[in-house]
Amino acid sequence: MTQIITRFPPSPTGTLHIGGVRTALFNYLFAKQNSGNFILRFEDTDKERSKKEFEVDILNALKWTGLKHDNEVIEHQSERLSIYQDFLKQMINAGTAYEAEESKDGNGKVIRFKNPNKEIVFEDMIRGTVTVDTTDLEDFVIARNAESPLYHLTVVVDDAEMGITHVIRGEEHVSNTPRQILLQEALGFTRPIYAHLPLILAPDKSKLSKRHGAVSTNTYKDQGFLPEAIVNYLALLGWHPQDDREIFSMDELIKEFDLSRVQKGGAVFDIQKLRSINKQYIQELSEKVFIEKVKEFLPASFVEIPEYNEDILMHIMPVLHERIETFGDLNEMYGAGELEYFFKTPEINAEDLLWKKEPSKEKTAAHIAHIIDTLQN
Repeated sequence: MTQIITRFPPSPTGTLHIGGVRTALFNYLFAKQNSGNFILRFEDTDKERSKKEFEVDILNALKWTGLKHDNEVIEHQSERLSIYQDFLKQMINAGTAYEAEESKDGNGKVIRFKNPNKEIVFEDMIRGTVTVDTTDLEDFVIARNAESPLYHLTVVVDDAEMGITHVIRGEEHVSNTPRQILLQEALGFTRPIYAHLPLILAPDKSKLSKRHGAVSTNTYKDQGFLPEAIVNYLALLGWHPQDDREIFSMDELIKEFDLSRVQKGGAVFDIQKLRSINKQYIQELSEKVFIEKVKEFLPASFVEIPEYNEDILMHIMPVLHERIETFGDLNEMYGAGELEYFFKTPEINAEDLLWKKEPSKEKTAAHIAHIIDTLQN
């Protein structure tokens, strides 16, 4: 059997969001459990939007989550243009592509694929048999001009030349698959096996947005989530194990993960569930590591108050260990005055001390007197 090779091909046009990490994770797990390779490449042909800082963000996020790629050299599509151009010429000469209308930017004629208008059938490891009549696709564009190939051609060439055996990607790419199979057949490439993952949805089943958690993965790092918790939670977004377990190490995920158990329907992103799993991972940290993480995330303005004392901090570690779900919670505790309380007497305005249900000074005084009397013994 051919060695299994999966790939994660992000475009460096933005930061790596949580959905991208899940796609990378599922590719990584499938490759590793089959003793295969996990390949990273950058699809950066969009010169205007592709930025080096986004590439760095993606690399940092993958490193933080432990998703190490196996290729020593990370390929960039922007450096492979001559390869795509050669295949364009090959297709034009073979009559499977042709120069059509003038491009909108006036830099030559667009190149269209000559659609054979046939039915495409492919087996999806998650969705089963998918049948598409490609007639509706018409003669689709595969290059802006002879020098500027577009996505469908570049991804087909890259997957073939890099020996990709399994294409595991989001559901939004299902509509791209028939076009890419047509190009594979025209170029004589072997068809990879496809698996399209369910969308990640907001709690209201709408498309996941920033307010629901679709932010940069490094934002979760800055908020004090642990990478092991992120990986664990993302594995459960769309996949479920054979039992009711929820906590898995990376090695356990590699052993237990099964694409056939990935659901077809959308997976709901629940930030509270993620926080709950993160808390469980915090509970398992050694005392030494926990103290180091607390010190890392303590607000600088808190450490600088005159009353700050590390001995007191050590004494309240059990309280913090019990309370926080993420290390970013320390900042919220500080903002609410909960940390300073342990270090200095709080300044309280007597006018603010009113009994909640009976807000008058007289009623409040009576209640407090009763509390004092009750606590005397």
